Amino acid sequence: MKRKEAKTIQTTAKDTGETATVPTTVDRDMYDEGNDWMESLAGTGWHEVPGWDLGFWPYIIFAAAKTEDAAGKLFGYTTYVEGDVTARWYRSREARNLAISKEAFWYWARGQPDGPEALEGMNSQEFQPIDGLCEPYIPNFGN
Repeated sequence: MKRKEAKTIQTTAKDTGETATVPTTVDRDMYDEGNDWMESLAGTGWHEVPGWDLGFWPYIIFAAAKTEDAAGKLFGYTTYVEGDVTARWYRSREARNLAISKEAFWYWARGQPDGPEALEGMNSQEFQPIDGLCEPYIPNFGN
């Protein structure tokens, strides 16, 4: 599949605070629901994060990406939440993966479907890595 030419924007890397040039995310206004939004990611460099009991498709969807600018590598993730799309970028893959884990913990602790039952009822603002249950997420693409 031919890769789409991505538009770029300036943003701030969450882990370093530096300005970075990154591809834009897919605009939410073009799509009626999450399934359409996921289909629109094809060829953009963004990949929906399947499995791992993350999100609540088609209402809550996580996607991850990797790119480079003049200063080096960047690792991003975006969330689609009932039509609202928010992207975050990091210079460090580990910082991005931990951010994904923290957001997943937030949803799970609030009882979102498919999250680990052991986390339900925990304080969603107090992320805790729990061996074998809440490890930093590592996608199998964009390493």
